[in-house]
Amino acid sequence: MPTVPVLGSTVHYRESGDPDGLPFVFLHGNPTSSYLWRDVLPGVAAPGRRLLAPDLIGMGESGRPGIAYTFDDHARHLDAWFDALGLTEAVLVGHDWGGALAFDRAARLPHTVRAVAFTETIVKPLYGDEFPDAGRQLFTLLRTPGVGEKMVLEDSLFIEGLQDTLATPLDPAALDAYRRPFPTPDSRRPVLAWTRMMPLDGEPADVVARIERYDAWLASSPEVPKLLAAFEPGPGAMTDRAAVAWCEANIAGLEVSRHGVAGHHTPEDRPEELASAIGDWADRHGLGRPPVTG
Repeated sequence: MPTVPVLGSTVHYRESGDPDGLPFVFLHGNPTSSYLWRDVLPGVAAPGRRLLAPDLIGMGESGRPGIAYTFDDHARHLDAWFDALGLTEAVLVGHDWGGALAFDRAARLPHTVRAVAFTETIVKPLYGDEFPDAGRQLFTLLRTPGVGEKMVLEDSLFIEGLQDTLATPLDPAALDAYRRPFPTPDSRRPVLAWTRMMPLDGEPADVVARIERYDAWLASSPEVPKLLAAFEPGPGAMTDRAAVAWCEANIAGLEVSRHGVAGHHTPEDRPEELASAIGDWADRHGLGRPPVTG
């Protein structure tokens, strides 16, 4: 699988499908990698579609530069990866923070985005009881100096706890694949940085501002097709019925596909259903369809 130089480091990515087709870019979240999409990509494949899935900077097999791994750091490295591959337009597909990065790019560079599909992602800042008490307590601990470091850097909570966010058992080989990029406490710093970016009660302010900006774009871009793949909430899921209703009321040009129970990591739990939903939606909108010849 290829790697390209980006901003003094490197970004690794998966690629399949039609090399001359419309790019479909699949963006993972925390603490995963492009490996998350391994069983989704084949189901979306079709003539006229080029499928790509990068590892975010500091994650998977991408480089580990000495940066803070802020949201802006990830967005800049992702933009540079798009530029390095000459991707002037794409369909973006995002999970977790990958969805937030997709929305952010669409809001900043709308001319580069043909459509957006998302599942289990950060659609808005959260306030008060919009975030369950158990989740609020966890993310408060993660933001506590020393405590968060022990939980994520030393104990590798987010990686070792992946099974707790799935409705079906995770194959041991798959867990090993997710562990491999993060063998040491220092290598897990990007994972900790992501956990501290959860937009709760207005903090962190820079991330909340970016989310509010992309929320404005989501509400005012009916010409851009959007798909929410919604699942009945399983372990660790963040998209409940209230979240789906908010999306339906506040995101222009949105279609919702509804599916059975899945945990937070829907591409692991129900990859075939997710792929089918994305492929059918793309077909309806002519995304990546080969030209009709006489």
